[in-house]
Amino acid sequence: MTVDLLRLLLFPALMLFAAASDLLTMTISNWISLLLVAGFLVLAPLTGLGAYDILLHFGAGALVLMVAFGCFAAGWIGGGDAKMVAAAALWFGFDHLLDYLLYASLFGGSLALLMLCFRQLPVVPYQFIGHTWLLRLHAKQTGVPYGIALAMGALAIYPDTEWIKAVDIVRLALG
Repeated sequence: MTVDLLRLLLFPALMLFAAASDLLTMTISNWISLLLVAGFLVLAPLTGLGAYDILLHFGAGALVLMVAFGCFAAGWIGGGDAKMVAAAALWFGFDHLLDYLLYASLFGGSLALLMLCFRQLPVVPYQFIGHTWLLRLHAKQTGVPYGIALAMGALAIYPDTEWIKAVDIVRLALG
């Protein structure tokens, strides 16, 4: 039952926390990515993934990490985003990787358009008092908190993965 709860909640909770952190601080802490990797390492064998499947998942994560760090080096994304997308790729493996990247890209494009519109609105200082994160988000020189799009893409795909299919909902409901 505990393993089912972890499969059901750990990944989504960490992704939501990363999105909130990116929205409020424009950073995604390293510990979130490390917890995602640790959670995968604990849950993968308990979910029935064999050594070969685990290696394939690590291959997907490593491939995404290399591409993401190229994007980071070019200044297109932040370092936290690069680590987070790679950690999510580890969970999805090659089976769900393209779907995840497609959803994250679509959500990212929508988020960028939303940010452009938001940044065109005039700043009314008295409404933003005590909300420095809103001022930071409104600043045109600030980037886009892409961790939100990465989390939304992950949460859109996660229900279709082996992680959720392995959860025994009936046993969980009956307690």
